[in-house]
Amino acid sequence: MKQKVNKVVLAYSGGLDTSVIIPWLKENYDCEVIAVCANLGQPEDFAAIEKKALASGASKAYVLDLRREFLEDFVWPVLQAGSVYEGKYLLGTSFARPVIAKALVDVAKKEGADAVAHGATGKGNDQVRFELTIKALAPELAIIAPWRLWEIRSREDALAYAAARQVPIDYTGGGEDKPKQPYPYSMDWNIWHLSHEGADLENPANAPHDDMYMVTCDPTTAKDEVTVITLGFEQGKPVSLNGQALGAVEMITELNRIGAENGIGIADIVENRLVGMKSRGVYENPGGAILFYAHRELEYLCLDRATFHYKEQVAVRYAELVYDGMWYAPLREALQAFVTATQATVTGEVTLRLYKGNIMSHGAKSPYSLYSEEFVTFGRDEVYNQADAEGFINLFGLPLKIRALMQAKKDLE
Repeated sequence: MKQKVNKVVLAYSGGLDTSVIIPWLKENYDCEVIAVCANLGQPEDFAAIEKKALASGASKAYVLDLRREFLEDFVWPVLQAGSVYEGKYLLGTSFARPVIAKALVDVAKKEGADAVAHGATGKGNDQVRFELTIKALAPELAIIAPWRLWEIRSREDALAYAAARQVPIDYTGGGEDKPKQPYPYSMDWNIWHLSHEGADLENPANAPHDDMYMVTCDPTTAKDEVTVITLGFEQGKPVSLNGQALGAVEMITELNRIGAENGIGIADIVENRLVGMKSRGVYENPGGAILFYAHRELEYLCLDRATFHYKEQVAVRYAELVYDGMWYAPLREALQAFVTATQATVTGEVTLRLYKGNIMSHGAKSPYSLYSEEFVTFGRDEVYNQADAEGFINLFGLPLKIRALMQAKKDLE
């Protein structure tokens, strides 16, 4: 705790914890603190956050718009991989942390800092994700995690600490149109998702409140009509919606809007944290759910059986690596090389129907489609000799036949 540092770059959200961390770092390390707030699409008043950081004692405050980098360099590769953690979680917080940590490192190098700090607790996954990224990109930087060091143990402790040091807690963020949090959940919000944890959700027997959703909506209250959309992909990346070319930020923003109208994208999961405990989270991911569904539909057309099946295995391991904070690990990068190769022909269009929480296929096409009506038809064809199947079955089933003959021989002895 007492290592000598002169300048610390802090991952700053504007919340109570990170606001208190600023004076705590200055008191305990006698250092300059530079706050870095990452705009990943969360509905915040970033100008107010910058002012609050300075008022809390930071010497400088950076507000960085990282939305495009986040989507293009982190989200799209995971989409290409088809990676979903434990079958439900679309990794919204997991791949946001290396983006933020990378920004911390960039600012630290620019400012000549010798340490970085974050507000993640000692119970969660985020501490691992932040610190592994920093170790991978700038191993020379010291890492300070106040939650593992200080005596503050509750919100009340933090409020008292802030009051004693005249740290501003209340500020106007987002204006009157900013959604209000109806229950005291711990939330992580970015352009890709919104997560809810804690409070009544800590009991897995409790159903999510109907009015907790702030991005999408309860499917039973969604509009009572079908929405039809067509998504265009190039090499596994989304590029157009209903025939209109869109950039990454515009794409996910519009899909979030459309998905929300139809109650798409709710995932309720008791997941296995890296640190050994189970936790319950409810995630809102309308645009992401649509993209993952559409991408898979296109892969059904464009990937051969062996590649498709092996890629499914890779997707599970890839998701674990992202969840565990191993974005810059050699294995994740090697698996990405495999994934990128598989996406060379994943180009085309997918049409979907959306209705009250459901996503339904409505047709797909690709210039690289491996589907051949000429071969697969139940009607008359001139390209497939059905008699060939007999030899294939004889060879494919030979191990089974030999085993049965052996067993029959043993039974006669």
